[in-house]
Amino acid sequence: MSSSKRPTRLNIYLHNLIHNLRAVRMQIGKKPLICMPVKADAYGHGSVEISKTALENGASILLVAAVDEGAELREAGIDVPILLITQTTVEELDIAARYQLVPFVSDKEYITAFARIAQKTGKEHKVFLKIDTGMGRMGCRPEEALELARYIADYKNLSQMGTATHFAVSDSPENSDIQWTQHQNKLFNNALDSIRSAGLDPGLVSAANSGAVINHSTAYFDMVRPGIFLYGYQDAELKPALQVKPLMELVSQIVLIKKVYQGETVSYGRTWTAEEDTYIGILPVGYGDGLPRLLSTKIHDSNCFFVVINGEKYPLVGRICMDQCMIHLGPSPKVKLYDTAILFSPEAPALNADDIAGRIGTISYEICCNINKRVPRVYVE
Repeated sequence: MSSSKRPTRLNIYLHNLIHNLRAVRMQIGKKPLICMPVKADAYGHGSVEISKTALENGASILLVAAVDEGAELREAGIDVPILLITQTTVEELDIAARYQLVPFVSDKEYITAFARIAQKTGKEHKVFLKIDTGMGRMGCRPEEALELARYIADYKNLSQMGTATHFAVSDSPENSDIQWTQHQNKLFNNALDSIRSAGLDPGLVSAANSGAVINHSTAYFDMVRPGIFLYGYQDAELKPALQVKPLMELVSQIVLIKKVYQGETVSYGRTWTAEEDTYIGILPVGYGDGLPRLLSTKIHDSNCFFVVINGEKYPLVGRICMDQCMIHLGPSPKVKLYDTAILFSPEAPALNADDIAGRIGTISYEICCNINKRVPRVYVE
């Protein structure tokens, strides 16, 4: 629970995370482990609190993208396996070893560098072999997997905790995309067979991201890695299949109610002009907090951004500033000073992060991740 008194804050509904974990568990059955991605400060939700709640409610393993993210979790007393999915510098590998992070590896140079660092600690360290089956990003080619598995096994101070791949279009219902994911899965299975045939253990096998949890049950293997599902968002085509609930709610308060006369303009660029004597409300939240400036629209735009106060919608007027934005209250305001304004929320009639993303041509991940650290997080059980 944050002790900040700032009127702008993020409410994080932890019971919705628990609901989403249970929904994924019902979908995948009893066997596969759930790996909770908490990279980018748990998609903006706060990695420590989210990790603790997830681990208490069905997740077994955590996943980060930066060494510092993993270190923060260790400093908070979290001792479960933490996977490090991005390839780091050699200097960062020293920190990864110190905090017992499990790096994804996909080339001999990186494996060698980590083995040398691990040797200095006098302890055995785990790695995850990453195979690129069609994402075109990190990972070795499938035909290189056996050689690298042998290379890992040759180091006495390294052990292969698992083997993973990542799907590029598993969330798509298009036939060509379904076929591509099936192709990726086949390449992955072939690589796993080559490792096992050589008498080596691939460890925990993991492929399924959010889309594959719904569309590709043959990719569940030993561990699934649903990301955005666990934070309450998914593509529209998938919504009937898995009912998840967003966790994040951005709220602020009206700190000033101001009369604007007919013909006067509001904010930078003078993009909005009052058509009559009316009132605006000032909210102390802007793009410096992560509210996208691209949401700045004219009041008559049918796709206008709005906030919700006491169940009523109030449109944004003028351009969003770094620290403030303005809403139109009308000529006879029904609201009062310090009323709470909901900018986005899991609950209608407010917009949610998906709705906002659709208005500016991005994805819900970006909306959530961009709400920065100066906005206090308030965790609601």
